[in-house]
Amino acid sequence: MNEPTVDEPEAIPETLREREQWVCWREEKRDGKPTKIPVTPGAGEFASSTEPETWGSFEAALEYTETEHADGVGFVFTDDDPIVGVDLDDCRNPETGDVDDAALDIIERLDSYTEVSPSGTGYHVLLTGELPEGRNRRGSIELYDTARFFTVTGDHVERTPTRIARRQDALTAIHREYVQETTCDTVADSEQRGGVDDQSPTTGAADIDADLEDEELLEKATNASNGEKFERLWNGNTVGYDSQSEADMALCCLLAFWTGGDRTQMDQLFRQSGLHREKWDDVHYADGSTYGEKTIERAIATTSEFYEPDAGDDAADSHGPPDGVTTGGTPDDADRSRAYLAEKNRLLSERVDELEATLEQKTERIETLEAEIEPLTDELEARDRGTEQPKEEEPDAARENSGESAESSLLSRFFSGRSE
Repeated sequence: MNEPTVDEPEAIPETLREREQWVCWREEKRDGKPTKIPVTPGAGEFASSTEPETWGSFEAALEYTETEHADGVGFVFTDDDPIVGVDLDDCRNPETGDVDDAALDIIERLDSYTEVSPSGTGYHVLLTGELPEGRNRRGSIELYDTARFFTVTGDHVERTPTRIARRQDALTAIHREYVQETTCDTVADSEQRGGVDDQSPTTGAADIDADLEDEELLEKATNASNGEKFERLWNGNTVGYDSQSEADMALCCLLAFWTGGDRTQMDQLFRQSGLHREKWDDVHYADGSTYGEKTIERAIATTSEFYEPDAGDDAADSHGPPDGVTTGGTPDDADRSRAYLAEKNRLLSERVDELEATLEQKTERIETLEAEIEPLTDELEARDRGTEQPKEEEPDAARENSGESAESSLLSRFFSGRSE
């Protein structure tokens, strides 16, 4: 009999365990690489993430892992459940426990049930929400919500919730910042970009020489159509962003455009901004990269076009800075205000949706508690009526204590049930 693959099954949230969406998996080598193959609990045949008849209960899957035919259990995501899985690979040192800064940022912001992956080199985060449209994978980060299975270990990460929480706002922000192809919101029309085919294969930046002096660059960036956004970020204002890390990334995307992807100039400028902090120089990655270096690298990689000063103002206008706007001239204050308010309204709408969902859950909980209180209240009243009957040899103090004891017992039972 194999060693148990899930040491603490009860650590896995009941929201998952109660669903008949479980498979087992065993590790096999395909093309020389270890691969986790889904298998049907109890049968050992190949399981499919789109065929419910090949799935089973959590108990059945866990029991089958005690045989030599399975190495672990996995949960299948479907369109019928609101559960989303975030897979963070190659971000944890299994010997030292050191974690990449990006993975820590994602785990902290999602703030839902998180566990260590089977290899010990990554994390799995489970939450509820709707996965935004667009790509679902970039680098070592992948998001699932349907037709995939997720290996589950029960190796819960301390200081993360033990339940699967609803985190729509955070999920949307994480997807936009870490996964979405156009993180910097640059114009995607290749005919407008012109020089995109000349991108550097090593940095992703166009092979051009922006060579703008810092003062001139800042003036152009501030006077661009999205200059208000640049100025807010430059001054350290993070309003509209879920975290300062997301604001750091947004400013670096703008700097990537204006500097032509010049890492040195981007670093020099960022250090002059109001967003600069000590964390910028902290080493947070397994390859020895600092937080600032990795942020700059990601900003350049996700910027689809770069400013070309030698092309003249007309050419610059056709390329446009991030957000698909034009450079040069004084931006229209009304247009900028409308754009800013539209973004704020979008963020507020998402927040309202999440609060409404939370309120609905709280309301259901209140109704459940009220239903539990009613029989307890009836029982308490019945006991009170019983203690009111005169007893010849029972002193008044004894009767009072008896009533208090009964009330205390009932209240204790109520609050005990509530805490569970």
